[in-house]
Amino acid sequence: MRNDLDFAPLYRSSVGFDRVFNLLNNAQRLQAIDTWPPYDIVKTSDDEYRIEMAVAGFGDSDLDITQERNVLVVKGQKAEAKDGEYLHRGIAGRSFERRFELADHVKVEDASLVNGLLRILLKRKIPEAMKPRKIPIGTSAGQTAPLQIEAERQVA
Repeated sequence: MRNDLDFAPLYRSSVGFDRVFNLLNNAQRLQAIDTWPPYDIVKTSDDEYRIEMAVAGFGDSDLDITQERNVLVVKGQKAEAKDGEYLHRGIAGRSFERRFELADHVKVEDASLVNGLLRILLKRKIPEAMKPRKIPIGTSAGQTAPLQIEAERQVA
């Protein structure tokens, strides 16, 4: 069962939120959610996040992390080892691609692979021009002093 939400009423009272509405529409279109590899998203502070992915069996050279605008893409591809015939294969080693939508101004700070856990540290860095600023209230806001024309000076 699929419910399509109509965002048209929100367009009338908001400006510049097109990307948010597109994200909501795209989230509705997701069919099957792939659960491999398992991952956690942790908020460590107001502007810092950490993604942890369980990628046992993958090495540094098997993983690729890229950030394209507001999307973080983590890919894993392991070369098939021909070291015998498997009688049972319980350790997942299949290729994967996981995408994470990032908010504006969120950037990857660091990535590390320790004990089969890939840790990606993210931080939101809001540019100084976009931070809230205090607007002083003056007594003559918007009013300027009237222009005065200086009289010609006579040199004696």
